[in-house]
Amino acid sequence: MTIHQLELAPDQLTRRARWAALAVLMLPVLLVSIDNTALSFAVPSLSRSLEPSGNQLLWIIDVYPLVLAALLVTMGSLGDRIGRRRILLLGSSGFAAVSVLAAFAPSAGWLILARGLLGIFGAMLMPATMSLIRNIFTDAGERRIAIAIWMAGFSGGAALGPLVGGWLLEHFWWGSIFLIALPVLVPLLVLGPRLLPESRDPDPGPVDLAGILLVSTALAAIVFAIKTVATHGFDQVAVLTIGIGIAAGVAFVRRMLTRRNPMLDVRLFGNPVFSMALVVNLVSVFALVGFIYFLTQHLQLIAGRSPLDSAVMMIPGLVVTIALGLGAVPLARRFGAVQVMVAGVLANGVGYLVVSALGHTGSGAALLIGFVLVCAGVGMSETVSNDLALSAVPPSKAGAASAVSETAYEVGAVLGTAVLGSLLNLAYRQGVHVPVTVAADDAEQARSTLGGAVEVAGDLPTHAADALLASAAHAFDSGVTVTAAIASGLSFLVALAAHRILRPSRTVDS
Repeated sequence: MTIHQLELAPDQLTRRARWAALAVLMLPVLLVSIDNTALSFAVPSLSRSLEPSGNQLLWIIDVYPLVLAALLVTMGSLGDRIGRRRILLLGSSGFAAVSVLAAFAPSAGWLILARGLLGIFGAMLMPATMSLIRNIFTDAGERRIAIAIWMAGFSGGAALGPLVGGWLLEHFWWGSIFLIALPVLVPLLVLGPRLLPESRDPDPGPVDLAGILLVSTALAAIVFAIKTVATHGFDQVAVLTIGIGIAAGVAFVRRMLTRRNPMLDVRLFGNPVFSMALVVNLVSVFALVGFIYFLTQHLQLIAGRSPLDSAVMMIPGLVVTIALGLGAVPLARRFGAVQVMVAGVLANGVGYLVVSALGHTGSGAALLIGFVLVCAGVGMSETVSNDLALSAVPPSKAGAASAVSETAYEVGAVLGTAVLGSLLNLAYRQGVHVPVTVAADDAEQARSTLGGAVEVAGDLPTHAADALLASAAHAFDSGVTVTAAIASGLSFLVALAAHRILRPSRTVDS
């Protein structure tokens, strides 16, 4: 392809050029999803090395998708203004540089800061990929396949993260998982300028600083409140931050309704198909990320498996996610989009139900069966829900719809660990019993996280260590059954709502 071809309108690109561009765009998609779940897989290693508190551990995981979700709409608007390819390459450069800094973070606080910066640059990557796909693939059939591949990359990358992370942790230190960015983003920076056409909105809306502040405040306050409740219960701080989050969210919606050219068109939520598809999108990612959070800890810290062995045990989930992600579109054509989407959410609920029923036994088999079922559900529901969301709105609103859909995905990733992780930590703290002979500081570390208990037990006499490890394992697995029951009930409720609200369709609309 010549440089001249890069300036052609996307619909003038050859078929080969379009699919080559998609291959390049899959690089940041895989990176962002792998990076998020690979870090969850490194929780035990992080706990031993940096000794974070339970709250710090959740922030290490959550701050990245939280910042990313808060800025997705903003960065999408900026890409419309300065060029989507340009912001993609800018985000890739920043992401690669900060990844190196995160790999060598000396403390939990520094790692939280680095993860926040990664969220800023990650927010530049994701809206640009979907916007470029929409502009490159003008044919509805090709675009549907491209979106299916995009979602399969997202879901597959989320499941692939533990495998990549497990191999790295088997051979290197925990910081090596951040260096995954380099071999992925360097090819993007080299090939992107040659294979990706530039595109921008000829009449972009203004950057709304007040709107950015309101939506960021709403998300941050609500997630902070969830963490506070998990650590201290419903105290004054939790109540205050919940109030701030709700107030900021209401103010943001009101502002968007009164602006002529809003950064986020909230009127789209008046379409029941669009709204329900987004709920399914969010809950599916919520289920997957939350499951990976506690499965990786159980396999390593309770079952005693190495990072690589644990990752290998999760391969069936990876395969199922990719297979059903790619197969969701033909299944939707045959059985109907709504039916396939509902079946996916039901699979999430059944997967968590298995864990809720058998998780207290410490059965690794029950966890892995539940994981495969959740992966199957995510593979089906994610692809169809995104396609339904985009097809439910007029073409002129496709850009806004995709930005909202991507935001729902990332908010689901935030809440997966913020809600389920916080509930699990709360149940663990209430259930674990630390021997009275343990020093106060060590006892607090053991009560904070499962990884902290394992670390403290390593310095105790055999009898006390065995007692602490047994109590920690029981408290953790008991907490898993509670959180799994909540996630299962939520999935079943969403499946019922989707079935009742949406009229079944035999095909995915164009």
